[in-house]
Amino acid sequence: MNEMSDIFSTPVAQLGASTFTLGQFLLAGGVLLFVLMAVLVTGLWRAARARAVAAAEAAQHAREAEARMAELTRAQAELQGRMGSIAEVFGSRQAELTKALSDRLDGMSSRLGQSITEQTKSTHENLAKLQERLAVIDTAQNNIQSLAGQVVQLQQILSNKQTRGAFGQSRMEAIIADGLPHTAYEFQATLSNGSRPDCVVKMPNDAPSLVIDAKFPLEAWNAIRAASEGEGGSPEARKAAESAFRRDVEVHIKAISEKYLLTGETQDTAFMFVPSESIFAEIHENFENLIQRAHRARVVIVSPSLLMLSIQVIQAVLKDARMREQAHLIQAEVVRLMEDVSRLDDRVRKLQTHFMQANKDIDMILTSTDKVTKRGAKIEALELGAGEAEKSGGSDNRLAPKKSNDEGGPGGGQLRLRVVDE
Repeated sequence: MNEMSDIFSTPVAQLGASTFTLGQFLLAGGVLLFVLMAVLVTGLWRAARARAVAAAEAAQHAREAEARMAELTRAQAELQGRMGSIAEVFGSRQAELTKALSDRLDGMSSRLGQSITEQTKSTHENLAKLQERLAVIDTAQNNIQSLAGQVVQLQQILSNKQTRGAFGQSRMEAIIADGLPHTAYEFQATLSNGSRPDCVVKMPNDAPSLVIDAKFPLEAWNAIRAASEGEGGSPEARKAAESAFRRDVEVHIKAISEKYLLTGETQDTAFMFVPSESIFAEIHENFENLIQRAHRARVVIVSPSLLMLSIQVIQAVLKDARMREQAHLIQAEVVRLMEDVSRLDDRVRKLQTHFMQANKDIDMILTSTDKVTKRGAKIEALELGAGEAEKSGGSDNRLAPKKSNDEGGPGGGQLRLRVVDE
């Protein structure tokens, strides 16, 4: 015991005037060891408490994350249902629009075909009427040929004044009635000055009418023939008869010019009808001065053949005017048809633009839907867990770094997220 005391009392170190023994050093080491053990126990207790708090917080965070994931899943399902309903609505609307467009196009095609059919029918009717008029012209030409054979009987018919007047009027009326429609002429019409010409031919396009007079003076002509063919006829008697004939014709030409040539109502030229080709030839051969005087008075002397030719010319003019009127109507209808077709083309183009815009919007909606679906898939692929990094031994580099207690982190029980490849 004394040896142990001596050992403990053995001086070990000296610091200034103080001497430290081995026992003192051992006592000081024991006290220091006790203090260290107390500090270690306190640290372990605090660490355990911190782990418990962190585990509770991690569990709370896990429950909150699960609730959020459930809410996200429900929102995604609701969004998918809405997108499906939107796609169904767009599909039904597009089908209705396609059906309406098809119905409208069918109706427009039907109306267009009906209009073209009506126009074709009208054209055929006009051509049939034109053929009928051509047949009438052929009949008139046949009548003219038959009438030409009867000209040789004119001298016998012109035996008295009443017969001559009736024959000239009827001859002129027959020629005009055979060559013109009944609406293109008028017999014994009354002019604005009260005079009544034998015939008034109505010109197309509201032009002034053409006057025809059939009261040719034949008494003096018969006197000339009597002076030339009678027995004992002298040149003086023939000259006297020719002078009387010339005077009567000049008076008749003057009467026609004064009574029948009205400005704005009748043509500038009137016809004086001579019912015999032989008289007409005699006038042109031996009475040239009468022809010149008639030209100056704007009166044309015509024979039956020349009147027929003039009527044919007038008939051609009337026919051309009617054809021009029909052509104008057809052209107007074609212009209206082209306007309808142009309007239809504009509306179809506008409708095509609406279709393209709708398709573009649908494509954009589908693109957004794909993006939302992909993002939802990524969210579903996220894995949640507590302490998975500790189970894996920290081998995964994509785990979130764990903060130590000295850095203020939550500890080993915190929430860890790991991204899983698709």
